[in-house]
Amino acid sequence: MVSVEVMPISLPRDTVRFVKTWFPIYENDPNWVPPLFHERKRFFDPARNPYFKVAQVQCFVATVNGRDVGTISATVDEIYQEEEAGTGFFGFFEFIAEPAVAEALLSAARRWLSDRGMKRMIGPFNFNTNHEFGLLVDGFDSPPFVANPHNASYYEGIYEKLGLRPVMDWYAYHVDSEMSGVKRMQKLGNRLLSRHPEITIRSLDLAHFDDEVKHLRKIYKDAWEQNWGHVRVTDEEFDFLAEGLKQVLDPELCLIAEVGGQTAAISIALPDMNQVVMKMHGRIFPFAWRHLLMRKKYITRVRAFMLGVAKEFQSLPLGAALYARSFDVGRSKGLGQGEASLILQTNTRMRGALEKMGATINKTYRNYEIETEPRRS
Repeated sequence: MVSVEVMPISLPRDTVRFVKTWFPIYENDPNWVPPLFHERKRFFDPARNPYFKVAQVQCFVATVNGRDVGTISATVDEIYQEEEAGTGFFGFFEFIAEPAVAEALLSAARRWLSDRGMKRMIGPFNFNTNHEFGLLVDGFDSPPFVANPHNASYYEGIYEKLGLRPVMDWYAYHVDSEMSGVKRMQKLGNRLLSRHPEITIRSLDLAHFDDEVKHLRKIYKDAWEQNWGHVRVTDEEFDFLAEGLKQVLDPELCLIAEVGGQTAAISIALPDMNQVVMKMHGRIFPFAWRHLLMRKKYITRVRAFMLGVAKEFQSLPLGAALYARSFDVGRSKGLGQGEASLILQTNTRMRGALEKMGATINKTYRNYEIETEPRRS
């Protein structure tokens, strides 16, 4: 019988310990992308990350014989309580191939959430749907694209053994600029623009990044609010997330559609920085910074990260026009292979459009639910 001790940690003091726990778990997994410590320090710092202003967060570390062997976070998102009162989140759920470790971590998160009035918890969310989320259950043969998670293949079996129940799937679609359906989509997009001269598509203007973020934020709030598990994001948090993405953005792959000068839709495609980060082993210094300087040499993939159309303009095929332009730009940069993700299992409109293009599901991510433990008297 494995003797597992689970202890709460303090952020940001214990961030490095928390993150370092993951490295031994994946030391033999060629498709895991080690996180960058400097980025994780920024994310887990309550003084810097405004998410901590709207959420109660507790992270835990599990140890066996004095060795750190797993982690989990438990979160009460105060904004999400307005949508699903009594539902908390769990995330950063990492563990060695020992069910007792996972069980001890999950139990700690369930108790913590129960003590704060939560009846149910869903995850994994790192910390919510505005961050990385989902358990990879299919598609372990390749590294994840940028800003998507990866986990060990044995996690799914242990989840189910612990009583976690599937509640929603998300899909990552493989897309190729040479797919036959792409040309049809390009024709549709070009036809729309020729018939509607009031519609224009332009690239993101980094020189006026703060103003551009306001446009992106408006569309994000309007287009995503009906998604399953969506958490309304505060302006301050959106700006924080946007500032983090700014480091990897290619403005030519970030497109804004305007109708009569009014922002109507956005498309954000990200060069797959994971192809670079995998070589850095978590650190930029002393030598890994060279990989950043040579990133154009390594990056051959692009992720369609965000596509949203304001409700007012959803009768127009703006998505097709934006996708078509993204494919053109990506191909011109040598980014012929890509992924559209993550697409809700229930988003039949988007899934149908992708499948008509010839896109195929490359990876499946899953969210789970479980009741919290009874409150202690």
